[in-house]
Amino acid sequence: MTHQILIIDDDQELCELLGTFLELEGFNISAEHDGAQGLSAALGSSPDAIVLDIMLPGMQGLEVLRKLRESSRVPVIMLTARGEDTDRILGLELGADDYLPKPCNPRELAARLRAVLRRSADAPQPDQLDVDGVVLNPGTRQVTVEGTPVEFTSAEFNIMQLLLRSAGQIVDKDTLSIEALGRPLGAYDRSIDVHISKIRRKLAQEGKPDIILSVRGAGYQLVSSSTPEQA
Repeated sequence: MTHQILIIDDDQELCELLGTFLELEGFNISAEHDGAQGLSAALGSSPDAIVLDIMLPGMQGLEVLRKLRESSRVPVIMLTARGEDTDRILGLELGADDYLPKPCNPRELAARLRAVLRRSADAPQPDQLDVDGVVLNPGTRQVTVEGTPVEFTSAEFNIMQLLLRSAGQIVDKDTLSIEALGRPLGAYDRSIDVHISKIRRKLAQEGKPDIILSVRGAGYQLVSSSTPEQA
Protein backbone atom coordinates (compact mmCIF):
# COMPACT_ATOMS: atom_id res chain seq x y z
CA MET A 1 0.00 0.00 0.00
CA THR A 2 1.30 3.44 -0.95
CA HIS A 3 0.57 6.09 1.66
CA GLN A 4 -0.56 9.59 0.75
CA ILE A 5 1.36 12.29 2.65
CA LEU A 6 0.35 15.95 2.72
CA ILE A 7 3.11 18.48 3.43
CA ILE A 8 1.90 21.92 4.58
CA ASP A 9 4.86 24.32 4.51
CA ASP A 10 5.39 27.70 2.86
CA ASP A 11 9.01 26.85 1.98
CA GLN A 12 8.46 25.56 -1.55
CA GLU A 13 12.10 24.57 -2.01
CA LEU A 14 11.98 22.46 1.17
CA CYS A 15 8.70 20.88 0.04
CA GLU A 16 10.29 19.89 -3.26
CA LEU A 17 13.33 18.45 -1.48
CA LEU A 18 11.27 16.47 1.03
CA GLY A 19 8.77 15.43 -1.64
CA THR A 20 11.49 14.08 -3.94
CA PHE A 21 13.10 12.07 -1.15
CA LEU A 22 9.83 10.73 0.26
CA GLU A 23 8.62 9.67 -3.17
CA LEU A 24 11.84 7.68 -3.58
CA GLU A 25 10.95 6.07 -0.24
CA GLY A 26 7.60 4.94 -1.65
CA PHE A 27 5.23 7.69 -0.47
CA ASN A 28 2.80 9.71 -2.59
CA ILE A 29 3.32 13.41 -1.83
CA SER A 30 1.18 16.50 -2.20
CA ALA A 31 1.99 19.94 -0.82
CA GLU A 32 0.25 23.15 0.19
CA HIS A 33 2.03 26.38 1.06
CA ASP A 34 -0.72 28.27 2.93
CA GLY A 35 -2.33 27.35 6.23
CA ALA A 36 -5.96 27.74 5.19
CA GLN A 37 -5.42 25.91 1.90
CA GLY A 38 -3.53 23.20 3.75
CA LEU A 39 -6.43 22.69 6.16
CA SER A 40 -8.87 22.48 3.26
CA ALA A 41 -6.68 19.90 1.53
CA ALA A 42 -6.29 17.89 4.74
CA LEU A 43 -10.04 17.73 5.30
CA GLY A 44 -10.91 17.20 1.64
CA SER A 45 -8.36 14.65 0.47
CA SER A 46 -8.05 12.54 3.65
CA PRO A 47 -4.27 11.93 3.55
CA ASP A 48 -2.76 9.08 5.56
CA ALA A 49 -0.45 11.49 7.43
CA ILE A 50 0.40 15.19 7.47
CA VAL A 51 3.70 17.03 7.85
CA LEU A 52 2.76 20.47 9.21
CA ASP A 53 4.97 23.52 9.68
CA ILE A 54 4.33 25.85 12.63
CA MET A 55 4.96 29.13 10.75
CA LEU A 56 2.53 29.49 7.84
CA PRO A 57 0.87 32.35 5.94
CA GLY A 58 -2.92 32.58 5.97
CA MET A 59 -3.35 30.45 9.10
CA GLN A 60 -0.67 29.46 11.58
CA GLY A 61 0.21 25.78 11.86
CA LEU A 62 -1.08 25.44 15.42
CA GLU A 63 -4.45 26.84 14.36
CA VAL A 64 -4.53 24.44 11.42
CA LEU A 65 -3.87 21.59 13.87
CA ARG A 66 -6.54 22.78 16.30
CA LYS A 67 -9.20 22.94 13.58
CA LEU A 68 -8.07 19.64 12.09
CA ARG A 69 -8.43 17.86 15.43
CA GLU A 70 -12.07 18.94 15.67
CA SER A 71 -12.95 16.27 13.11
CA SER A 72 -9.88 14.20 12.24
CA ARG A 73 -7.35 11.96 13.99
CA VAL A 74 -4.99 11.71 11.01
CA PRO A 75 -1.37 11.38 12.24
CA VAL A 76 0.40 14.76 12.23
CA ILE A 77 4.13 15.43 12.49
CA MET A 78 4.90 19.07 13.29
CA LEU A 79 7.95 20.90 11.96
CA THR A 80 9.19 23.38 14.58
CA ALA A 81 12.04 25.86 14.80
CA ARG A 82 15.04 24.32 16.51
CA GLY A 83 15.01 25.10 20.23
CA GLU A 84 11.39 26.30 20.28
CA ASP A 85 10.21 24.04 23.11
CA THR A 86 7.03 26.07 23.60
CA ASP A 87 5.88 25.39 20.04
CA ARG A 88 6.59 21.68 20.43
CA ILE A 89 4.65 21.43 23.67
CA LEU A 90 1.73 23.42 22.25
CA GLY A 91 1.69 21.19 19.19
CA LEU A 92 1.56 18.05 21.32
CA GLU A 93 -1.12 19.62 23.53
CA LEU A 94 -3.25 20.31 20.47
CA GLY A 95 -2.93 16.74 19.24
CA ALA A 96 0.25 16.41 17.16
CA ASP A 97 1.62 12.87 17.16
CA ASP A 98 5.28 13.81 16.85
CA TYR A 99 7.58 16.69 15.92
CA LEU A 100 10.87 17.37 14.17
CA PRO A 101 13.01 20.51 14.41
CA LYS A 102 13.82 22.37 11.19
CA PRO A 103 15.91 21.92 9.19
CA CYS A 104 14.94 18.26 9.34
CA ASN A 105 16.75 15.24 7.97
CA PRO A 106 14.55 13.72 5.19
CA ARG A 107 15.61 10.22 6.20
CA GLU A 108 14.50 10.82 9.80
CA LEU A 109 11.20 12.28 8.58
CA ALA A 110 10.60 9.15 6.51
CA ALA A 111 11.30 6.99 9.57
CA ARG A 112 8.93 9.05 11.74
CA LEU A 113 6.21 8.82 9.10
CA ARG A 114 6.54 5.06 8.91
CA ALA A 115 6.34 4.88 12.70
CA VAL A 116 3.11 6.92 13.01
CA LEU A 117 1.54 5.13 10.06
CA ARG A 118 2.41 1.73 11.44
CA ARG A 119 0.88 2.59 14.80
CA SER A 120 -2.30 4.03 13.35
CA ALA A 121 -2.89 1.20 10.87
CA ASP A 122 -6.25 -0.51 11.29
CA ALA A 123 -4.81 -4.02 11.10
CA PRO A 124 -5.99 -7.18 12.91
CA GLN A 125 -5.27 -6.70 16.59
CA PRO A 126 -5.58 -8.62 19.87
CA ASP A 127 -8.85 -8.64 21.80
CA GLN A 128 -10.05 -5.46 23.47
CA LEU A 129 -8.61 -4.38 26.80
CA ASP A 130 -10.92 -3.60 29.73
CA VAL A 131 -9.61 -2.17 33.00
CA ASP A 132 -12.20 -0.88 35.49
CA GLY A 133 -14.56 0.40 32.82
CA VAL A 134 -11.89 1.81 30.51
CA VAL A 135 -12.27 -0.25 27.32
CA LEU A 136 -9.81 -0.05 24.43
CA ASN A 137 -10.49 -1.80 21.13
CA PRO A 138 -7.23 -2.20 19.14
CA GLY A 139 -9.05 -3.18 15.95
CA THR A 140 -11.22 -0.06 15.73
CA ARG A 141 -8.77 2.10 17.73
CA GLN A 142 -11.63 3.29 19.92
CA VAL A 143 -11.65 3.96 23.67
CA THR A 144 -14.70 4.17 25.90
CA VAL A 145 -14.95 5.05 29.59
CA GLU A 146 -18.00 3.52 31.26
CA GLY A 147 -19.54 3.27 27.80
CA THR A 148 -18.79 6.85 26.75
CA PRO A 149 -16.48 7.23 23.71
CA VAL A 150 -13.33 9.27 24.36
CA GLU A 151 -11.41 10.75 21.44
CA PHE A 152 -7.66 10.11 21.49
CA THR A 153 -5.03 11.10 18.95
CA SER A 154 -2.96 8.29 17.44
CA ALA A 155 -0.07 8.89 19.87
CA GLU A 156 -2.38 9.08 22.89
CA PHE A 157 -4.12 5.87 21.84
CA ASN A 158 -0.77 4.06 21.55
CA ILE A 159 0.30 5.20 25.02
CA MET A 160 -3.06 4.25 26.51
CA GLN A 161 -2.90 0.83 24.90
CA LEU A 162 0.54 0.15 26.35
CA LEU A 163 -0.49 1.31 29.84
CA LEU A 164 -3.68 -0.78 29.76
CA ARG A 165 -1.77 -3.86 28.65
CA SER A 166 0.62 -3.28 31.54
CA ALA A 167 -2.07 -2.34 34.09
CA GLY A 168 -0.69 -2.46 37.61
CA GLN A 169 2.90 -2.30 36.37
CA ILE A 170 5.20 0.70 36.02
CA VAL A 171 6.10 1.53 32.42
CA ASP A 172 9.19 3.71 32.01
CA LYS A 173 9.22 6.69 29.68
CA ASP A 174 11.81 5.19 27.35
CA THR A 175 9.57 2.17 26.73
CA LEU A 176 6.54 4.41 26.18
CA SER A 177 8.45 6.54 23.68
CA ILE A 178 9.90 3.61 21.73
CA GLU A 179 6.75 1.49 21.63
CA ALA A 180 4.10 4.23 21.42
CA LEU A 181 5.89 6.93 19.41
CA GLY A 182 8.35 4.77 17.52
CA ARG A 183 11.50 6.57 18.64
CA PRO A 184 13.86 6.71 21.61
CA LEU A 185 13.25 9.41 24.19
CA GLY A 186 15.66 12.28 23.63
CA ALA A 187 17.35 14.42 26.25
CA TYR A 188 14.94 17.03 27.69
CA ASP A 189 12.15 15.47 25.61
CA ARG A 190 8.79 16.07 27.32
CA SER A 191 6.62 14.46 24.65
CA ILE A 192 5.47 11.56 26.83
CA ASP A 193 4.70 13.86 29.77
CA VAL A 194 2.59 16.14 27.56
CA HIS A 195 0.67 13.22 26.03
CA ILE A 196 0.04 11.73 29.50
CA SER A 197 -1.22 15.09 30.73
CA LYS A 198 -3.75 15.24 27.89
CA ILE A 199 -4.84 11.64 28.47
CA ARG A 200 -5.39 12.35 32.16
CA ARG A 201 -7.55 15.37 31.43
CA LYS A 202 -9.74 13.37 29.06
CA LEU A 203 -10.10 10.52 31.54
CA ALA A 204 -10.86 12.96 34.37
CA GLN A 205 -13.74 14.41 32.36
CA GLU A 206 -15.28 10.92 32.37
CA GLY A 207 -14.78 10.32 36.09
CA LYS A 208 -11.37 8.62 36.02
CA PRO A 209 -9.04 11.35 37.36
CA ASP A 210 -6.53 9.18 39.20
CA ILE A 211 -6.16 6.09 37.03
CA ILE A 212 -2.66 7.00 35.77
CA LEU A 213 -0.02 7.56 38.43
CA SER A 214 3.37 9.22 38.06
CA VAL A 215 6.08 7.16 39.70
CA ARG A 216 8.96 9.54 40.32
CA GLY A 217 12.14 8.48 38.60
CA ALA A 218 10.48 5.36 37.17
CA GLY A 219 7.65 6.19 34.78
CA TYR A 220 3.86 5.84 34.75
CA GLN A 221 1.45 3.24 36.10
CA LEU A 222 -2.17 2.64 35.18
CA VAL A 223 -3.84 1.45 38.36
CA SER A 224 -6.90 -0.73 38.68
CA SER A 225 -9.01 -2.09 41.50
CA SER A 226 -6.72 -5.12 41.56
CA THR A 227 -3.47 -3.12 41.74
CA PRO A 228 -1.75 -3.62 45.10
CA GLU A 229 -1.48 -0.44 47.15
CA GLN A 230 1.97 1.10 47.31
CA ALA A 231 3.63 1.06 50.70
